[in-house]
Formats: sequence, structure tokens, C-alpha cells
Amino acid sequence: MKNFFLRFFTWWNGHTVGTNFYLWRKGDRVGEDEAGNVYYRAENDTRRMVMYKGEADASKIPAGWHAWMHHRTDIAPVDQTYVPKDWQLPHQANMTGSALAYRPPGSIMTKETRPQVTGDYEPWTP
Repeated sequence: MKNFFLRFFTWWNGHTVGTNFYLWRKGDRVGEDEAGNVYYRAENDTRRMVMYKGEADASKIPAGWHAWMHHRTDIAPVDQTYVPKDWQLPHQANMTGSALAYRPPGSIMTKETRPQVTGDYEPWTP
């Protein structure tokens, strides 16, 4: 019963009952990415939607699907025979705000200690 109410009233836990009904009536499944997100088109390809697997986070959309979602291309990545170059890395979600976020050297959030000041700094005086 709890899951029913969560699906009925919240969108951040997945898709709602209304979204499921809309996609059942008007949606055409286009494809799925490597993360498990499912993509749909509706109403003569004027609306494009994504159903996230897990938490709804737009940074989980790979570059090819992002271009399709924002109408930068009309060809979905599943219809292309694109092979990534050797130097291209696989898509990674944005980790900002999580424990896995990048923290540069000297940041107060790193486990490393900041190097001691050596005294070679001279402040400017007018």
C-alpha cells in the first residue's frame, strides 16, 4: 500500500501513475540506455520523455540520448550505428554533492592535509 501511494503522489521516486497512464495511451517506446533508463516519444514526436531507473537525476542521461531528448537530432541512438572512439570514456553520472565527488588537492573536504606554508609569500603593499 505504501508503494502505491508513493507512486501515486511522488515523481522523485520514479514515475507516477498518471505518467504511466499517459505513456500507455500515447507513448511509443524508443529505446533504453546502458544505465536502464527507458526513452519514449509521444504526440507525433513533439514530446520526448525518459523514465529513470532509480532516482530521477538528469545527469544520468548519456550524451547521445541528451541530444535526442532536446531535439538536437531526430535519430535516436538506438537507430544509429555509432561506435565510440578509443579515447572516449563511458558516461558517468554527475557525482557533485556525494561522497564520490571530485575534491582537488588542498580542498578542506579531502582526507589529505594541506601543506604547511613555507614563508616564501610576500604580500603586496602599495
